[in-house]
Amino acid sequence: MITSYKLDFGLIEIYDDYIKVTMNEGITVSPEHNDVLLEMVRKHYKNKAFLYITHRVNSYAVNPTIYLETAKIQNLVGFAVVSNDPRQKIQTKLEKAFFKKEFRQFDTMTSALQWKDEILKHVMD
Repeated sequence: MITSYKLDFGLIEIYDDYIKVTMNEGITVSPEHNDVLLEMVRKHYKNKAFLYITHRVNSYAVNPTIYLETAKIQNLVGFAVVSNDPRQKIQTKLEKAFFKKEFRQFDTMTSALQWKDEILKHVMD
């Protein structure tokens, strides 16, 4: 890990080629949170391909329209949701409809990171 940020809505961890976000229990992810993401991207991934991984260990809501803006981030190549909660799997299917890039759900961080490596390999080719 390069660095991390403990914010009022969750923990953001910055890695070389991915950002991992763990949101706090009970929040609703809104467009304002996307502004924070954009700032992190500008600071840590300027002109570099990366993947966004959300580790959903807590229960919270997502306004799916935020994905319309998130998908506009040029160097964001994919979005992974890590959760083995059946309700989160249903929520992920809804969210995917708003995100026009690679978007997948995984039960484990290990499988999400393997997918990240595959996607980034194709971007590099």
